[in-house]
Amino acid sequence: MQDRNGISAWQLNQNSAAAYEEYLVGRFFRRWAKRLADHAQIAPDERVLDAGCGTGIVARTVAQDRNVTAKVVGLDVNDGMLAEACRRDTDQAVTWQSGALEKLPFDDDEFDVILSQQVLQFVPDREQVLQEFQRVLAPGGRLVLASLRDISFNRSYEALARTLDRHAGKEAGEMMRSPFSGPAPDTLRKELGAAGFRNISIQHDILDVRFPNPAEYLRQEAASSPLAGPLSELDDDRLSALIADLETSLAPFTDDHGVAFPMETYFVKAS
Repeated sequence: MQDRNGISAWQLNQNSAAAYEEYLVGRFFRRWAKRLADHAQIAPDERVLDAGCGTGIVARTVAQDRNVTAKVVGLDVNDGMLAEACRRDTDQAVTWQSGALEKLPFDDDEFDVILSQQVLQFVPDREQVLQEFQRVLAPGGRLVLASLRDISFNRSYEALARTLDRHAGKEAGEMMRSPFSGPAPDTLRKELGAAGFRNISIQHDILDVRFPNPAEYLRQEAASSPLAGPLSELDDDRLSALIADLETSLAPFTDDHGVAFPMETYFVKAS
């Protein structure tokens, strides 16, 4: 199909893990991985776990950019994401392992640092996960995680979700909202304290993000997520109507060079 912005192929059926790495990691998660590692202040001889590693950008950043040589492990329950992580780890500097956060396949006190980027908002039982983090951290170890702020602080995504509601259905809109549905900072502070963590510090962080145009913003987000399903079911007329509506909704974020907006997360550090 040919959309109104000249995209000749949407490729919504491409490998979602590869699309996630190419589009979302490339646009913002790589930069946030570097900031996450900076917050952790990791020493080369520390043992590091990237919990819920996805395609592995945090683990690769630690191993390659921070020269951590003791042990770096990337853990995820999604085998497709792990396969992409292995493919990208050309230096074979990371051990990639399949496993659930609710029951970590590691011994007590096995790590000095746990890093986790944009994972807690998808965890059904945060209490269990935080207890597992506590169990596998060595005495004096630390947890550093990132979680997107509520969608009300990420207004371009709020506009996208509402547009999906109107044209692709409420389920599609909720898919877009799910990455922004994590615990509020005060809630997470209490949960961390209940799990035995101390010295809890929370800091907001903002990235500038740019896409070439509204249609490509939609396509890249969809190709990298379950949104590919409901959007693939739209015929050309309905998809064109969605894009036209999205262009209107994103007008406040659009300039002569594309769509630009701030994206907000928060970092949490605890020991």
